[in-house]
This record gives sequence, structure tokens and C-alpha cells, in this order.
Amino acid sequence: MIWNDRLRKLRERSRYTLKEIAAKLGVSEAMVSRHESSTKNIPYDIIEEYARIYGCTPSYIMGWDSTGSSANDCYCTNPKAPYFTKESPESSAVRIPVLGRVAAGIPINAVEETIDWEEIPAEMAGSDEYFGLRIKGDSMSPRIMDGDTVIVRRQDDADTGDIVIAIVNGNDGVCKKLRKTDSGIMLISLNPAYDPMVFDHSDIDTIPVSIIGRVVELRGKM
Repeated sequence: MIWNDRLRKLRERSRYTLKEIAAKLGVSEAMVSRHESSTKNIPYDIIEEYARIYGCTPSYIMGWDSTGSSANDCYCTNPKAPYFTKESPESSAVRIPVLGRVAAGIPINAVEETIDWEEIPAEMAGSDEYFGLRIKGDSMSPRIMDGDTVIVRRQDDADTGDIVIAIVNGNDGVCKKLRKTDSGIMLISLNPAYDPMVFDHSDIDTIPVSIIGRVVELRGKM
């Protein structure tokens, strides 16, 4: 799993010991070691704590975002981590709408679709268009649960392995893991109880199927 390697590298770069991380998390050293080597899912609240300690985003640790945690890109305020040299971002933030649903032809900024608001860094908001989406159902559990909010960057394409928001046949957007194949694409639920949605190239054009964004961060419900 991608988070195992990233957790280990983040700890090594920040110059923390297993004992120090365990003390910060309130768990045993053995548990931290398992997080860095096991293939089992880690509870999202623990992922958030790791992100706070290392000064990166939960989405980076979980493998949803390839930026935000390298030596040049990670905003880290940890005094033990001189490896990370970029200054912390300004505290200014921009509010983005959290939508209850998205569908073909509905503008992202449609007021009637806004059910809440989330804040993202102003620097982040200035580079691309973002919106939040409230997740319904358990098809992406245990990583993304019913009632969670995902932060989505507006884009019409993504890479294999990305978590995307896609619209199928003009209906409400679905949150799925994308896999590209020679014959088309697959939209895959993380919950094995749900079968993958498989579309060939002709399906993509005729149904139609379109990607409207890539999930860059998960903000779990309180």
C-alpha cells in the first residue's frame, strides 16, 4: 500500500524515532511499525494525526495526491524536520461550496446545490477550481464513508489509480477509483461488495461517461 512507504519516508525525513511518533499518537511503537509495513487500512483519524505531525495533507499519505509532501513541496512546521525547507503558507483561506450532488449541466457554483462550505488554502484555490462533495452510501468504504466530504479539483481527465468524480448518463456524480484499460475505463468501488462499472470507448461516448474532477483530500465527518 502506498501509505506505508510514505509514512516511513516522512518519519525518516522528519528525523523522528518510532518511539517519538508513538508517543505523539498515543499508541505503541509496534503499532507505528505496523502502520509503516502492514497492508491493512489505517483509520482515517490516525491518517489525519500523521498528517498533522508531518505537516502534509492526508491525501498525500493516502496516495491520492503526488504533491504536497516532498522536500520542496511539503509545508512543515515541525522544528525537528529541517529536511523540509519551504516556508509555511499564509493562513488565508478560501471558502468553496460543498455540494450534495453533481450532475451533467449543473454549474459547480449553483447556489441551490450548496449544502455546506469548506476552506482550502488561498494558494491552492488560486491555481485551479475546487469544490466539495458530500459522499452518500458505502461503496467507497472503508476509506471514504457515508457522510464524509471530499475536496475535488475540477478536471476532465485523470490517471489510473486516482479517485475521481464521474458522471454516468447525466445522473448524479459517482466517486470511484479510476482504472484505464486498452478498451476503455473501469470505475471501481473500494467496497468489494460492489461490482466495477466497466465502459468501453463507445460507451464513454454514447452513454455518456465523463470525469469532472479528481479527489485531492478527504475530510471525514465529525
